[in-house]
Amino acid sequence: MLTANAQRAIGRRAGQMRWQGRSGRQYALDQKSLEHFAMEDTCLYLIAKGSHVLWVGSTQDLVADPMSRTRFRLALDCATDVYSLPAPEHRLAMISDLEQAAPASEAVAQAA
Repeated sequence: MLTANAQRAIGRRAGQMRWQGRSGRQYALDQKSLEHFAMEDTCLYLIAKGSHVLWVGSTQDLVADPMSRTRFRLALDCATDVYSLPAPEHRLAMISDLEQAAPASEAVAQAA
C-alpha cells in the first residue's frame, strides 16, 4: 500500500517528468540538479543518462547493499539526470518497476 505522499507523487504536478515503469504504471518524478544532488532519507531516486535508467534506490539501499553503492557511484559518473519521489511503503516493488522505466510518451502523459 502506498503512503499518501507516494500517491501524490504519482499524480501530475508542474516541474515533473513522467516515467513509465515496466508494469505500465506512470510516475511523476521531480527533476533534481545533478550538480547539487543530495539524498534525503524519505525519497526514492532514479539516476539516468537520457532515457536510460542507471540506478534506482534510496539511502537505505546505499547503507545496506554494497552492490547498490557500486552501481550508484558508477551511475553518478555518467548521469545526465536525477529524479526523486517520496519513498513508498513497499519501495522494493517500485524500485523493480522503475529499473526498466522509460520516459512516458507525450501522448500517454497527456491522457493520464
